[in-house]
Amino acid sequence: MTARVFFYVQHLLGIGHLRRAAAIARALREAGAVVDFVSGGMPVEGIDLGGAALIQLPAATAADSGFSAIFDADGRPIDDGWKALRRDRLLAHFAAARPDILLVEMYPFGRRQFRFELLPLLDAAAQRRDRPLIACSVRDILVDKGRPDRVAEAVDLVKRRIDLVLVHGDPRLVTFDRTFAGAPAIAHRLRYTGYVVEQAVAAAATDRGQGEILVSAGGGAVGAPLLAAALAARPLSQYRDRSWRLITGRNLPTDDATILRQAAAPDVILETFRPDFTRLLQSCLLSVSQGGYNTVMELIAARCPAIIVPFAEGAESEQSLRADLLAERGVLSVLAPAALTAQNLAAAIDRHHGPAAGFALDLDGARRSAGILLRGEEGLS
Repeated sequence: MTARVFFYVQHLLGIGHLRRAAAIARALREAGAVVDFVSGGMPVEGIDLGGAALIQLPAATAADSGFSAIFDADGRPIDDGWKALRRDRLLAHFAAARPDILLVEMYPFGRRQFRFELLPLLDAAAQRRDRPLIACSVRDILVDKGRPDRVAEAVDLVKRRIDLVLVHGDPRLVTFDRTFAGAPAIAHRLRYTGYVVEQAVAAAATDRGQGEILVSAGGGAVGAPLLAAALAARPLSQYRDRSWRLITGRNLPTDDATILRQAAAPDVILETFRPDFTRLLQSCLLSVSQGGYNTVMELIAARCPAIIVPFAEGAESEQSLRADLLAERGVLSVLAPAALTAQNLAAAIDRHHGPAAGFALDLDGARRSAGILLRGEEGLS
């Protein structure tokens, strides 16, 4: 029998959550599942869902990098009427789909702002006579908010409503309890899938010696400081005469993009997006980037020499922790965001020491996630 999967995803600032979810959707499709991919974020062009059916809810986005408020597609704060409309649409889509599997990205370990629709969704699934398997898709590292009450709330909800928690990581690098104190209480529900790599990447077989300096900022929403520092670092670096390519990301604010274009030397390559980004990682001399989950996993797969400048505004700690753990193993270098200046970045670039160290991480997370879900009876209690 063909399994039907209802996959809920809400991206708010960058597009990393969406890209990781899309890779899992493709793996589910390749395994023969029918997938309804339900997106609550702003539409993003070019996301490959592998034939999954896209269901676009009224879009929501973060007001700023601190997630101080949630705005609708027109830039207005969401209100009770908007929430009720979106909840009703989500529940109607779920009722029409009658899936065998409900997969929710992040919640209850994040996305608490969307409890207004996610709690009713989980309740609707649990109360259905032909109850679907209910699973959560979550990355390896969470942001610790220092709220024991929220940890207890998440544990309680997993125990009552969620059958499986797919942790997209490898315990050889970091275990889920490192950033989620309630992990021991739900250990029987946890499944480590390995890391999800959005695109297949092979380690470079060619000499990187004449490659370019590749600077990227993920989706770009918070990438302006890194990109500006890179432009200023270029004339200070021993590699000033090498080709430098900056990929800004589609979400770089328009004003920041204008400033960068005005500041860039004529021979600097400035691009918004590259669908063949992983190919560039295979041939560049060095990658300089933020530490988003997807980019880091692609760097590791390509054995690409890399400097990470993690996003760490406010309470954000996820990128810094993962980057530091990998730096301890010689896989990449880290420049703390507080130390990001043109001089420090140029010095870090000039210090790079050739090929990245190998580290045996499981990078087959998309395919393994699909397998666990489609063998849903595995380990249930």
